[in-house]
Amino acid sequence: MSNYLSFLSVSFLKQNFCRCLAAVFIVFAFASVPSVIAQDFKTVHDGVEYAHVEHKIGEDPVKINLLRLDLTKVRLDLKMAMDTVVGTETTSSIAARHGAVAAVNAGFFRLDTSIFAGEPANFFMIDGKVLSEGSNERITLAIANQSSATRVSFFRPIAEFQLEIGKDTFTVNGLNREIKENELIVFTQEFHKTTLAKAGCVEVAVANERIRTVSQAGSLRIPSDGFVAVTCGDRKPGLQRAAKAGRKANVFRIEAARKRSDGYELDDIGRIEDAVAGVGLLLKNGRVELTWQQEKAGRSFAESRHPRTAAAKMSDGKFLLATVDGRQPGVSVGMTLQELAEYLLAIGAVDAMNLDGGGSTAMVLDGKVVNKPSDANGERKVGDALIVTLRNAGKR
Repeated sequence: MSNYLSFLSVSFLKQNFCRCLAAVFIVFAFASVPSVIAQDFKTVHDGVEYAHVEHKIGEDPVKINLLRLDLTKVRLDLKMAMDTVVGTETTSSIAARHGAVAAVNAGFFRLDTSIFAGEPANFFMIDGKVLSEGSNERITLAIANQSSATRVSFFRPIAEFQLEIGKDTFTVNGLNREIKENELIVFTQEFHKTTLAKAGCVEVAVANERIRTVSQAGSLRIPSDGFVAVTCGDRKPGLQRAAKAGRKANVFRIEAARKRSDGYELDDIGRIEDAVAGVGLLLKNGRVELTWQQEKAGRSFAESRHPRTAAAKMSDGKFLLATVDGRQPGVSVGMTLQELAEYLLAIGAVDAMNLDGGGSTAMVLDGKVVNKPSDANGERKVGDALIVTLRNAGKR
């Protein structure tokens, strides 16, 4: 029996040697792809690694820039352009003002020439304070900077607010944005010096939880220790009746549904400091999962190739920021969301989301824009940025 088994073993090896060798070579080649990419990373600061990747999709060239971050050695913060809700500024300028070693553009924002340019287009939070309401349950990056490490998570916030004046309650339609007819919008000190509201709207200024001023003159100054509630149209009489100087007033967040994309409670990461919405989820638990349709984004946005900015959690526990250049035929064509998800998965990402892209896509490292933005004029002014600072340098 043992001789027979020996014969079979030798025969099998002779007949399948080439096939086994080829299989081993293929397995080794595929297994080595992430490590080859990883070897392209260069340490630029303790906890900050950078790589420039010349990628191809078929015959089409794609230029990618990657930041791989050790969140025990760096911290992440969202910063607003000009440190106000409205206003725009380049990513590189935001990074410079806050002493960041690196930065990327972050959330979608209002892009026009109005006085409201730069306002967040969806859910946005800084230092634990919600500054813009969300819509369409769009995937959101949450950041918690703890003493020993920064923790990140992806979730879907639903934030609703109400204004209470004495025993009267009013539904709040939005925060820190241009008001529409029959809406009630609350403006905080982070918005601007004034509400920028037109004359004829009812504006109620609240300081230290007491009504200070009721006015229809327009563009009321926002108290540093409070807020201004503004309404126009049909809701004016109700607010005007309730809003008497000296009455107690406050805004309450009445619902905050937490729907984590990876199935865990958001509280796992601790107190959220900063959060910014994107469109949409790319990876979930190591698999491609695109959610742009449920987040009500357009097909062209998702399925055409564009410049992209993305954030990802890696299998080794590190955090990745990626930019993809696009709209540059023969140089870098950009990616669809599907192509972006597949690429991130191939280099070791397990959870990932898409941030603002297009002409806004920018990556800054040590004061230099390392990617090539697609706008003809170069780096675009944006509404906010995600910055990276060295942990031992403290919060700027």
